[in-house]
Amino acid sequence: MAQAVVIGAGPAGLMAAEELARAGHAVLVAEAKPSVARKFLMAGKSGLNLTKDEPFETLLPAYGQAADWLRPILADCDAGMVQDWARGLGQELFTGSTGRVFPRAKKASPLLRAWLERLDGMRVAIRTRWRWLGWDGAAALFDTPDGGQRVAAGATVLALGGASWARLGSDGVWAPVLAEKGVPLAPFAPSNAALAMGWSPHMTPHFGRALKSVRWVAGDRVSRGEAVISEKGLEGGGLYPLTPALRAGLPLHVDLVPDLSHEGLRRRLAATSAKTTLSRWLKNGLRLPPQKVALFHEMTKGCAVTRADWVGLLKALPVRHAGLRPMDEAISTAGGVMRSGLTDGLMLKALPGVFCAGEMLDWEAPTGGYLLTGCFATGRWAGRSAADWLSAQAVLANSPSL
Repeated sequence: MAQAVVIGAGPAGLMAAEELARAGHAVLVAEAKPSVARKFLMAGKSGLNLTKDEPFETLLPAYGQAADWLRPILADCDAGMVQDWARGLGQELFTGSTGRVFPRAKKASPLLRAWLERLDGMRVAIRTRWRWLGWDGAAALFDTPDGGQRVAAGATVLALGGASWARLGSDGVWAPVLAEKGVPLAPFAPSNAALAMGWSPHMTPHFGRALKSVRWVAGDRVSRGEAVISEKGLEGGGLYPLTPALRAGLPLHVDLVPDLSHEGLRRRLAATSAKTTLSRWLKNGLRLPPQKVALFHEMTKGCAVTRADWVGLLKALPVRHAGLRPMDEAISTAGGVMRSGLTDGLMLKALPGVFCAGEMLDWEAPTGGYLLTGCFATGRWAGRSAADWLSAQAVLANSPSL
C-alpha cells in the first residue's frame, strides 16, 4: 500500500488521516506537540461547539469571501454530516436554542478519545513531538526525540494550523517553508479576536461581566450577541463576526437597547421630568444593568452629551477602542495558503502530491460552529483528494510503458 503522511494532528489533520485510512492507505500522522488536538481540547473547555444546525445555504455565507470556493467542500461535509460523524463515534448531541450543536458531555475529550480509538483500529500511526522542518528532495524532514527523521510518502497532507495560540501548536512557522517553494500566501491576520480597550478605573468593578441583549455594528456587518468586559478589553461571540470589518478600521457601534425603537425611547424619555438625570434614566427608567450604564459613560466621557443626544447614543453608541488584541490571542487567523495556489482538490499547484487543510488555508469563519465545521470539511476533502491521487499514481505505475 502507498504511504501517506499527515502533518498536524488537529481536527483537520485527523479527519484527513481517517479518510486516507478508510481508502486503504497506510497513514503516519506527525504532530509537533507532546499530545494531539490541543487547540481542539482547549475550545471544548467552555463547551465544544461542533457545528451550527442550519440549512446549507444559510451556513455557507458565514464563510464570507471564501464561500464560493468552499461551497463543494462544505456541501460534502455540512452540519448534518458533522453530526452524523460525531454520533458515529458514540457521542450523544444536543442543539441549543441558537442552533449550536454540542456533545451532551459538553467537553471535547470524550469525542477525541473515541476518535483516536477508531484511528488506532484503522492502523493510523500517530507520532508526537515530531516537528516538521520541510523537505529534502521527496522526503519530509522531522526533528524528533530520537533525532532527525526522513519520511518519503506518496502523498502528504499539511494541516499545520494558522498563526494564533502558538502554545497549542498553531504558530505559523511553516509559512516560510512553503513560500520558498513558490506557494502563494496571504499575510496572517487575527480573526475572532478581542478588542483592546484602555479602560478608566471606574470600569474595574465590571470586569468579567457580560453585555447581553446588545447589537454590534461595524460597516455592513451586524451581530447580535454578548461580549464580556475584561481587564484587557471586550471579547465574546457577539464581536467575533465583526473582526474583518474591524481589521479594516471601520468604526464600531453598539445598540444597548436593540429591542426598543428610537420612537419608543423618545416616548419614554418624554414621559420623564426635565430634571431627570441621564444616570437616573438609564438605571431607573430603562433599568439597564450596571455594566451597560458604565459602558455608556465610558464611551461618552469627555463629550458634551445633551438630553437630545441620549436616544441616539443608546441606539448607536460609538465604541472607542485601541484595535484588535494581538494575533496570538485570537481564536483563529485569516491568511495562509491562497486559493490561487491550490487545485480544486486542495493540492498545492507548486508541489504535486501535497495537500492542505484546516486553518492554514486562507479562509475565515466566525465561532458558533462554523470554524470547526470548516476544519472538518477541508480535512475530509484533502484526505479524499490525497487518496484519489495515490490511486491515480498507482495506476500510472502499473501501466505498461508506451
